[in-house]
Amino acid sequence: MMQRRHFMLGSAAALGLPAVWAQSPWPQKPVRVVIPYVAGGVTDSVGRKLMDKMSHALGQSFVVENKGGAGGTVGMAEVAKAAPDGYTLALSAISPLTLSPHLMKLSYDPFKDIMAVVPMMYSPVYVLATTAFKGSSWQELIAQAKASPGSIRIATSGVGSVGHIMVEQIQAKTGAQFIHVPYKGVAQTVTDAVGAHFEIMLGNPFPTVNSLIEQGKLRVLATTGPQRAPNQPKAATLAELGVPEANLTSMFGFMAPAGTPAAVVEKLNAVVQQQVQTPEIQEILKATDNVALLQDSAAFGELLRKESENNAAIIKKAGIRL
Repeated sequence: MMQRRHFMLGSAAALGLPAVWAQSPWPQKPVRVVIPYVAGGVTDSVGRKLMDKMSHALGQSFVVENKGGAGGTVGMAEVAKAAPDGYTLALSAISPLTLSPHLMKLSYDPFKDIMAVVPMMYSPVYVLATTAFKGSSWQELIAQAKASPGSIRIATSGVGSVGHIMVEQIQAKTGAQFIHVPYKGVAQTVTDAVGAHFEIMLGNPFPTVNSLIEQGKLRVLATTGPQRAPNQPKAATLAELGVPEANLTSMFGFMAPAGTPAAVVEKLNAVVQQQVQTPEIQEILKATDNVALLQDSAAFGELLRKESENNAAIIKKAGIRL
C-alpha cells in the first residue's frame, strides 16, 4: 500500500459545510467503503477512525469492507463496476490507479471508470530490518546485497506496489541485488517480519509497526519523504542516502465510480477535509508520521494524472516488468 513525491498540503478554503450539505440529501442509507487491502494496515488504522467521525457527522454508517488482492486492483475493480450513486466508495492508496495500470492488464480504466473524490493523507515508507538482518545500517544492507547477491529478502505489499518499484529503483541505483518477497497485505507481512522470515520489510508506519519498533523487533534503517519522519529523526531519507529515485511515499484517498453525482462528491470532499483536521485524527496522524492532504476533487484528480505519467516514465526507464 504505497505512493509518491508530490506533497500538496494547501489549506482547505472555508468549507461551508452546512451550505454544502444542504445541496445533497446524501447519504440516506449506509455507505459501503471498499478498502482494497486485507485488514490491519495504515488504511485501516486511520481510515476506520475517520469513517467513524464521518458517520457521526452525516448520520449514516460508513461500512468498511476489506477486499485485498493484486496490489489493490481487485477491490478497485469492484468499485469501478458499482452503481455511481454515492453508496459505494473506495478508500485506497492511489497506486491501483496510477501505478498498477502500467504494469498489468486491468478490468477497469483508472480514469474513465473511477473518479477522484478527496485525498486523506500521505505516508512515508519505512525501510525496516527484522532480526534476520544482522547489520545495523543502510550502508551495511547495501554492502551485503552487493557482496552476496540474493542474500537479502525484501518484503513488500505486493507485485506492482510502490514498495516493488522502490526495490527496483534501489537495485538500479546501487547495484545491490535483492530477492523481492511480495505479500497480499500488511498483516501477514508484519507477522512474518516478527518471525524473521525475511531480512527487510518496506511498509508504512501504523500502530502495530510502531509498537514493534519500540520493542526492538523491527529497526528503522531509512525512511522516505520530503524530510525525515518526525518520529524517526535519526533515520535518513532515501534521498539523503543517495537514492532519490526510491524516495517515494504512499498517498491515500477516497475514490468513487465514474458518474457519481457532483453534489455527493462535493459533500464527501468537504466532510473528509473537515474531519482530517480534527484533534482526534491529527493525533493519530502525528503518532504515525502521516500527514493530512487537503484538496478539492479536481485538484486530486489532476494529481493522480500527474502521478500516473510519472510512474509510466519511471517504469519505462527502469525497464520494470512483472
